Amino acid sequence: MTHAFTALGLRSELAQTLIDKGYTTPTAIQAEIIPAMLAGQDVIGQSQTGSGKTAAFALPILERLIPGQRHVQALVLAPTRELALQVTAAIELYGQALGVRTLAVYGGQPYSEQIGRLKKGVDVVVGTPGRLLDLIEKQALDLQFVDCAILDEADEMLSMGFIADIEAILQETPADRQTGLFSATLPTPIRDLARRYLNEPQSFTVGGRQRTVDTVEQRYYLINEADRLAALTRLFEVEPIGSALVFARTRVGTGELVNELVGRGFTAELLNGDLSQEARERVLQRFRNNQIKVLVATDVAARGLDIDHVTHVFNYDLPGDPEVYVHRIGRTGRAGKSGVAISLLSPKERWFLRKIEAYTKQKMTPAQLPTEAQIQAQRDRRLVEQIMVWLRRGRCQHERELVQTLAAEGHEAADIAAAALKLVRAEDKQRPIMPVSELPAERPRRPPAMVQGPGRTRDNGDQRRVSHEKGMVRLTLSGGKADGLDVRHILGSLAHHADIPGHCIGKIRIENDATFVDVPEAVVARVLAKSGTCQIGRRRVTVQRA
Repeated sequence: MTHAFTALGLRSELAQTLIDKGYTTPTAIQAEIIPAMLAGQDVIGQSQTGSGKTAAFALPILERLIPGQRHVQALVLAPTRELALQVTAAIELYGQALGVRTLAVYGGQPYSEQIGRLKKGVDVVVGTPGRLLDLIEKQALDLQFVDCAILDEADEMLSMGFIADIEAILQETPADRQTGLFSATLPTPIRDLARRYLNEPQSFTVGGRQRTVDTVEQRYYLINEADRLAALTRLFEVEPIGSALVFARTRVGTGELVNELVGRGFTAELLNGDLSQEARERVLQRFRNNQIKVLVATDVAARGLDIDHVTHVFNYDLPGDPEVYVHRIGRTGRAGKSGVAISLLSPKERWFLRKIEAYTKQKMTPAQLPTEAQIQAQRDRRLVEQIMVWLRRGRCQHERELVQTLAAEGHEAADIAAAALKLVRAEDKQRPIMPVSELPAERPRRPPAMVQGPGRTRDNGDQRRVSHEKGMVRLTLSGGKADGLDVRHILGSLAHHADIPGHCIGKIRIENDATFVDVPEAVVARVLAKSGTCQIGRRRVTVQRA
């Protein structure tokens, strides 16, 4: 036991703590990352949840730590409060023999407590980007002596709109710091970030680059944007679903979709970042036990999900990156079983289909949604199959007596059977077959008629002030291209300001001196808090309803 970790170059106190906690041998990523970081190398680690990557960066941090210093020696950036707490607990566990002082900082907690801890002295700070920036701006967090900076789950920080914040934080650290970047996927913006802020990093991939597998059938349905729910419920009617994962883009979207599905008689529950760990485990256990058939999830919430019996994955909303698409659909077709991956695409998303196919080197099969007649025929077949089961069992004596009583009163047997079937099918009223609209014919895109206003360009009729997406409200910001604002900076700053995940923010339109942003109606009040102003970069902008 001792040799397995000391051979990597760890001091005896750390190795002994690991042994005492039952760690026998390093995982694959630990065996590669730890020696590289101990040698002072910048690293990029690509691995899935459960690979042991937290220890892979935490142990080198602790190895190089000098206890009792008055400054922060190491910084870890994490996308969520939950992950920040997990990483903090792990560092404290591994470093308990060293007397390491760690602090987790995240939104929603009083500043005074965190600032007080920082004044007393902290060795390692683990935090979410928004709160870290706040503490820097309050001059409560000094990062000028940081020796090592870690970006954990960088792809999730990208999806939540934190990249601009990350860059601002890294610029507060010494240029010669050691940097580690860890991510399940490596989309182009993350690779660009690594090129800018890592110095000749060594890259390590555990488990190989994930690709789609032959056991997964990939299909797509081209639909109008407004018909997503109708398309999904039609597919639920005809697909032989054992258990299904449905991916929605936002936490708000998962809740709305579950409500719609349950209201139509489908057993579905949500899995998103609003759930406590205990509630999450209860939902997953019900899914494993087949007590619920459909799980609606966000990508963040589905991290670490390892269930072999998923027969279908539905991309209700497409992800932002092909690698995330591969990660999603890899949750079906496991353990030698076949699986089905279905994606709903609007005409404007055709380009992303081509991007996925280029990445996976596989073609997705186009398919047509089932018609009302096909769905009704499928319902009839299921009903007949259920009747045949009971006819074969021959255990309907009491019901037969009821039929005989009704027949004795002069009713025809066929009429009695028809009435009984009508009663059985009463639940179909809960599931009306939703109509779908015809796709518009493809035609060359023409620029919309525009009229010039003072200092900006606008649509005729000023329709830019209204969000056309259900459940969203359009806000306007008093700054635009002329002020150097960009989409990611706006996304990260608004999410931090309102303490909401960046991925729930909708369309962003930046004009020369104004910006229009769509947000869920439920969070408008939070975004408009603090007298309707927020800090974006070095500029304070006003935020109001458009």
